[in-house]
Amino acid sequence: MGMWSSHAIARQDTIIGDVRMRLEAPVLDPRIVIVDIDTKSLGEVGRFPWSRNVLAKLVDQLAGHYGAAAIGFDISFPEPDTSSGYAVLDRLAAHELKDVPALRAQLAQLQPALDYDGLFAKALQGRPVVLGYNLAAVKRGVLPAPAFTAADLRGRELVAYAADGYEANLARLQAAARGAGSFTVISDDDGMVRSSSLLQQIGDGYYPSLALATAAVYLDAGKLTPDFGKYDADSGAADAIRVVGTRGKRRIPVGLGLLTAVQFRGTGGPQGGAFRYVSAADVLAGRVDPRVLKGAIVLVGTTAPGLQDLRATPVNKEYPGVEVHANVIKSILDQHYKTHPDYASGIEFAQVIVVGLALSLLLPALAPLAAVLTSGFAFAAVVGLNWYAYRALDWTTDMFICLLLVAVLFVLNLAWGWFFEHRKGRALVSRFGEYVAPELVAQMAENPEAYTMEGESRELSVMFVDVRGFTTISEGLSPKALREYINLYLTAMSEDIRGSHQGTLDKYIGDAVMAFWGAPVAFADHASRAVATSLLMQASAARLNEDFQRRGWPPLAIGIGINSGLMHVGDMGSAIRRAYTVMGDAVNLGSRLEGITKVYGVGIAVGEATRLAAPEFVYRELDLVRVKGKNEPVAIFEPLGKPADLDPAVLDELAAWDGALAKVRAQDWDGAQGAIAALHAAHPQRALYTLYLERIAHWRADPPGAGWDGVTTFETK
Repeated sequence: MGMWSSHAIARQDTIIGDVRMRLEAPVLDPRIVIVDIDTKSLGEVGRFPWSRNVLAKLVDQLAGHYGAAAIGFDISFPEPDTSSGYAVLDRLAAHELKDVPALRAQLAQLQPALDYDGLFAKALQGRPVVLGYNLAAVKRGVLPAPAFTAADLRGRELVAYAADGYEANLARLQAAARGAGSFTVISDDDGMVRSSSLLQQIGDGYYPSLALATAAVYLDAGKLTPDFGKYDADSGAADAIRVVGTRGKRRIPVGLGLLTAVQFRGTGGPQGGAFRYVSAADVLAGRVDPRVLKGAIVLVGTTAPGLQDLRATPVNKEYPGVEVHANVIKSILDQHYKTHPDYASGIEFAQVIVVGLALSLLLPALAPLAAVLTSGFAFAAVVGLNWYAYRALDWTTDMFICLLLVAVLFVLNLAWGWFFEHRKGRALVSRFGEYVAPELVAQMAENPEAYTMEGESRELSVMFVDVRGFTTISEGLSPKALREYINLYLTAMSEDIRGSHQGTLDKYIGDAVMAFWGAPVAFADHASRAVATSLLMQASAARLNEDFQRRGWPPLAIGIGINSGLMHVGDMGSAIRRAYTVMGDAVNLGSRLEGITKVYGVGIAVGEATRLAAPEFVYRELDLVRVKGKNEPVAIFEPLGKPADLDPAVLDELAAWDGALAKVRAQDWDGAQGAIAALHAAHPQRALYTLYLERIAHWRADPPGAGWDGVTTFETK
């Protein structure tokens, strides 16, 4: 864009142009029909390429039966078709079966029917058919006569896409066809097709593209000529290509290299909405409504998977190549082109000056909301003006630099405003800290839009931690020592919660700690984070205990309860004091589980929902319990760690315990007692085994009965 031109800016304007093109709704053009060699056609006719007797029939149907006005093949035919088998029969008649005179005579009669190239050439003769060919490094086949030659330019130099070679059609086919055109597609640096080369230079000749050649046949044009209205000798550029025919004349604007921008319509393919597709199989079988093809321009191509004729375009990364030509032909027929006029740079420069001055004067004087609205209006005005020029005037003006200017001025104004509002913002954060957990305040200050204090229901994991025998501890320490004891403990636990696993520290309740995971920052693995933190906290408590005992303080042991489920989270409390916390049945169960750890002699107890949500840990099942306030029993577990971190002996012990617990629930008291007694002998410190041996003794004396569900009911909190 003139003085602001750069690759980065041009790239952004290209992206904007792509989006602008995608926003245009397609309108079906009945003049151009694509005969599609689709999956249906391959199923009915056979794999591609088809024998040319089939293509001969296709041309007969299109030109003869249906009356198509022009037919363009997005296909080339550089090699003879030997699929009839005539060459094999001819060789046999000349050598192995030369002593069979009747065979040679019979072959002479069959030859016309088995000469598929001859049948195809006969079908092409006198028909408005344009064959396609590919530009390549080799030279195969025969080119049509050029549209014009270098000599015809009378000393002017015309720069076009130049090719060293071509893969064209058989001489007999090219001689029979009305013309031919290149279907080679030129992509931009990003692989997207956005323009089409209307003429390519091969040697001294200039040859039309398939789209231009087909449009010329449709218009019954005698010749194509370059228009040097504003010839630039330095760039070798022409303004346009003129097509003059009995059905009208067209002037096609071109840029450097004789390129014209492709105006893509729709998303491509049978459902794209811009062009009607009919199956080649239906054409061959005569199943197409004659009104669809009568007088139409027909392009024969393929969308069948595997035939590799899909192109990346601004409207679709997999766009049928044949439809690229269709879009160019439509633009030629309609004389409707999106162009970048010479004076566009002046318009763009004026736009930048006006918008820049207006915002520079207005934004500093406006309140924040008004500044936002004004910047938004300026942004919308630039986009709207660009869209109007695109739709109403067919101009493709650039606008990224102007949009960037709006954004930069807005940000600068915002930054300036923030400088003055910073102290006010600090006070706001301070007020938040009066009723929100400090860690939440820090996160809100960094990205406040991402979080909300409003109450909501969310799947979370909650943790309750309590010190064992704290009353005894407090009685055995002086107030100063107790304060240091509890401060060291709470600091260590808080650091573990708020550390690498990023829990939210809810509150301290005396010596107890409450925390949760999954809010305000949402974590899909909130249960795994909670379990991992609980194991870390037990390790921290063990280290603290060693330190405390060296000081002569009472030993430290903690119990942790974790539960996962649907909870209510948000800013809750009274008009006097509020806090960001969680509530609900799942929270209450987590609190009950912390108390239950004392009964089973374990450091951590988690609910079944937590175990299911954090399956990467190994767990020891403790029991099925019915806690106070809930009727439904819950399985509870002790997390032991990840499999890779556990000694094989621990896993063996766990397997033996699972078997023993199964015997308990089956009321196999002898088997259960023997299995648990063996575990108790190997691990006498494990209070869980002592508990179950006592329970078995009780159940022997007072059997629970046949309907026993194996659930232990707790009547206290």
